[in-house]
Amino acid sequence: MLVLSRQRDESIIIGDNVQITVVDIRGDKVRLGIEAPAEISVHRKEVYDAIQRENRKAAGLNPDDVAPAGPAKREARPHNPAR
Repeated sequence: MLVLSRQRDESIIIGDNVQITVVDIRGDKVRLGIEAPAEISVHRKEVYDAIQRENRKAAGLNPDDVAPAGPAKREARPHNPAR
């Protein structure tokens, strides 16, 4: 997992077309703004998990028969200090 520190109004870029901006910080809550193309689904984790459960249920699959979705595995790349 990559961990980054950002302040209000600062952003991170994922790929070439997803931008996540820290919109507000109040107490222990952080509000994020996400700009992404319409073809990329953006969900809170608990909503995504509920969608996956419903999809498995609709397909007639037992939840124990399907491995839980986790972070995508990436191939190791050489360290690039320019990043």
